[in-house]
Amino acid sequence: MYERTPRVGSKLTITRHSLACILPPDLLIELARSAEPDQRDALLSTLSIDQGLRLARAEIAARTLTRPITLQPTPTAGTPNRRIYDQAHSSDQTPGTLVRSEGEPPSTDQSVNQAYDNFGYTYALYWDVFHRDSIDGQGMPLEGFVHFGTDYDNAFWDDAGHMFFGDGDGTTLTDTTKGIDVVGHELTHGVTQHEANLMYSGQSGALNESCSDVFGSLVKQYHLGQTAQQADWLIGADIVGPLLAPALRSMKAPGTANHYDHQPATMDGYVQTTTDNGGVHTNSGIPNHAFYLVATAIGGNAWEAAGQIWYDTLVDPRLRPNATFSSFASLTLRSARSRYGATSTQANAVKSAWDAVKVRVR
Repeated sequence: MYERTPRVGSKLTITRHSLACILPPDLLIELARSAEPDQRDALLSTLSIDQGLRLARAEIAARTLTRPITLQPTPTAGTPNRRIYDQAHSSDQTPGTLVRSEGEPPSTDQSVNQAYDNFGYTYALYWDVFHRDSIDGQGMPLEGFVHFGTDYDNAFWDDAGHMFFGDGDGTTLTDTTKGIDVVGHELTHGVTQHEANLMYSGQSGALNESCSDVFGSLVKQYHLGQTAQQADWLIGADIVGPLLAPALRSMKAPGTANHYDHQPATMDGYVQTTTDNGGVHTNSGIPNHAFYLVATAIGGNAWEAAGQIWYDTLVDPRLRPNATFSSFASLTLRSARSRYGATSTQANAVKSAWDAVKVRVR
């Protein structure tokens, strides 16, 4: 379910009312089939909560008229505005108890502090590198809801501007607030929502997921000061339990992150499916791998040239909500040539990467 509304500038906003979770429903179902009873209960509970949230949001979308955005100056640009709430294991999306606001000292609850810090690291990448003031570019508050549900094996971003953190069951996932890249991933869904608003289905949905993995990885690399060669290019390594170790996904080697990882690295393995919105989490391995190839071919810090090219593409008015891998790839090459030159190392790296993953660049 989505709505068409005018947007400031030339781009049309299409609001997607999907649930952008770090773990897809396909994986949760596969895990539940072979799980022990206690773990199966946690996985099935997670699936039930996720499905209920999807249905509720679709119903809200059918009744809601989204209004145009009015741009306002942000006098506090460069400073995040963070608020962390304790949901006390409730699965209610209404904010729980506010436990830490911007500038306040650390809490006694480590999950609160991890969410607060990782929000700050994500804000820092977008502000320091891309001069973007928060998710919407206008200083949007970053609101996190920790301890969501009981043994909830997921973390997700909702279109209202909130991130929800499950504590995990300890076997599938652990405390999801620990993942710098996971937080960067989920908040980037918000950036995408305010820019290209890539529809959460098929190739555009896989691009939506891939952009979140790309910038989630860049948040981690920027905070740790890692070059493209030093980074592990794993997503979720800090939140997985033993069942999904060592990570949820690998941008360097899609399909190898864990026993249940089925991501393809090239179009030869593209998965045609009706589940998970057309395989958005699976097929995102293809553009993920393309970014990894670009970043490592250019070398140095991935958030500089490679990240700038991807960011330029994400905010390009020519990127349509129903973009395909090919149209996105073509825009990345256009962005690279525009910023660095038609025959530059950066442009050549982009063209070679898409060729390697067998996506046609027009």
